[in-house]
Amino acid sequence: MDLGIKGRRALVCASSKGLGRGCAEALAGEGVDLILNARGQEALEQTAQQIRDTYGVRVDTVAVDVTTEAGQAALLEAAVDVDILVTNAGGPPPGLWSDWSRDDFIAAFDANLLTPIALIKATLPGMMQRGWGRIVNITSVAVKAPIPVLGLSNTARSGLTGYVAGVSRQVAGSGVTINNLLPGLHDTDRLAMLDKVDAAAQGVTEDAARTARIATVPAGRFGTSEEFGAACAWLCSNKAGFVIGQNILLDGGAFPGAM
Repeated sequence: MDLGIKGRRALVCASSKGLGRGCAEALAGEGVDLILNARGQEALEQTAQQIRDTYGVRVDTVAVDVTTEAGQAALLEAAVDVDILVTNAGGPPPGLWSDWSRDDFIAAFDANLLTPIALIKATLPGMMQRGWGRIVNITSVAVKAPIPVLGLSNTARSGLTGYVAGVSRQVAGSGVTINNLLPGLHDTDRLAMLDKVDAAAQGVTEDAARTARIATVPAGRFGTSEEFGAACAWLCSNKAGFVIGQNILLDGGAFPGAM
């Protein structure tokens, strides 16, 4: 299927690896030129070159911490007139409700709520003026089924969900769509970190913790960055122009609700 976005230009945050990279590669496969962002210069440049070599698209890089004002300014300077925005940032650390201070919540809000809002506000006017745009936020299954040890993430990402619900419907008539992708358990560095946390807490090996986690997924496996990226590319395509303000789960059936 031709998604109709060849020649478009996309900014994909936190895209040197994991789900962000999966989205970047899927878009590149459709002929979309990219601006990639991550904090680590070396890993970012390696990913960019691999995508250039594989897909033949233009790939620019901006190695900054996008959760800072300076990082956002540098990124947005390079991302003038982008057609597609994919927001993404690593999740806050796990813990107990009694562990988190005000500063912990502020840090979570900066990374997973205020940063995507800043990027949306900066890129949305141009998209509206040109009459076409796609914004996809990588959030979490936690906004549908809050995870007790991820209270910081539950709170920040739910706030972004509410923001998108309102804004997406205000701008839909301009040809711009805004939606959220909610990853469940995907085989990424984040999942490996959670396996370590669970193993230490339960006094088991990391392999045992991983096996127990897989057992919670009806599909019987973890998701891949490639299939996550494919879903992102479809949401960014001309085929998804009637999808507005939605929260799409990619969790292998783990969420037990009917809706």
